[in-house]
This record gives sequence, structure tokens and C-alpha cells, in this order.
Amino acid sequence: MPSDPTLRVKALESLLVEKGLVDRATVDALIDTYEHRVGPRNGARVVARAWADPEYRRRLLADADRAIAELGYGGMQGEHMVVVENTPRVHNLVVCTLCSCYPWPVLGLPPVWYKSAAYRSRAVIDPRGVLREFGVDLPDDVEVRVWDSTAEVRYLVLPERPARTEEWTEQQLAAIVTRDSMVGVARSPAPAGGRSA
Repeated sequence: MPSDPTLRVKALESLLVEKGLVDRATVDALIDTYEHRVGPRNGARVVARAWADPEYRRRLLADADRAIAELGYGGMQGEHMVVVENTPRVHNLVVCTLCSCYPWPVLGLPPVWYKSAAYRSRAVIDPRGVLREFGVDLPDDVEVRVWDSTAEVRYLVLPERPARTEEWTEQQLAAIVTRDSMVGVARSPAPAGGRSA
């Protein structure tokens, strides 16, 4: 049985359609877009391709818009992309201090925490503290770089590839890439029985 919020959304949608304020086909198209064409699975494909193909990785870091478009992603809220790469010595964290600018075509809708005033301010003031709260405790010798997304430029983190995934296919790699790792508040998990790189 649908939950109360689900029932309320359905009732509101029905009322808006009945009054002619919203077209049902438009609603269905929007839902289809966010379920099947936009979202973290797209970003995961980008990351997996970069991990598996050094030439693609080079193109992605040099011209993210063009490289991402090679995989069929882009468009509104996904233009002016810059990809920053995590390494053993540098960890990148993305925030939008003014609002919630976010690369929707590759990450989907922004999570509530990303839009919160607490995250937007603390990510800049105390990035290591924020990362610890997300379960990422970095050694002191790892530099944390904070990138502020805006309407003019949106950032995507290329996480470090976990160890012992050298023989994995792009599909297997994409399955371990998370939205949070592409924002920088998480690391991609290592294969069972080991630590992430």
C-alpha cells in the first residue's frame, strides 16, 4: 500500500491534471527522465569509463563537457562541467555555497543534505569534519580541496579507483561508483575483503 506522502502526491497530481494546470504526459515524461535518463548511473558510467580507458580519462580531465557528451550525457544543468580527480595525496569535495548548483544529467537530483545550509557552510569551513561525518577520515598528509559549484561551472569528482579492480569490466566498475563518491563525501568501495584505494 502506498505511503501517506505517495498518496498525497498522487492526489495533488490528479487535482492539477483535472484542473488543466499540468499535462499528465508532461509529468510522465519528467518522471521517465529522472528514472531512466538522468542520475547517478550516468555519472557512474563516466567514472567507470575513465577508470578503464586512460585516453578517455585524459579527455575527461581536459574537457569534461565534450568527454561526457561522448557517452550521451549533457544538457541543462550539465553544461560547463569540470572533473577533478582524487589521488592518494588529494581529496576533492564539491559544494555549492550559494544555492545547490549540481550536475543533474550525471548525478540526478541533489540530495537534501547537499542543499542544506549546514553542509554548504561547513564544507568550506571544516571540510575534514564534514568528511568524517560521512565516514571518510583522511590522513593529515592528504590535501582536501573544496570546489564551489555555480551556475557557470559545475564540478564532478573522479574518485580513486579501488585496488584489485584491474580486471573488472566497465559495468562492474560502474556498479561500485556512488553519487556520494562523485561529490567527494565518500570513496568508492573496494571489492569484498579489502580496503578502498
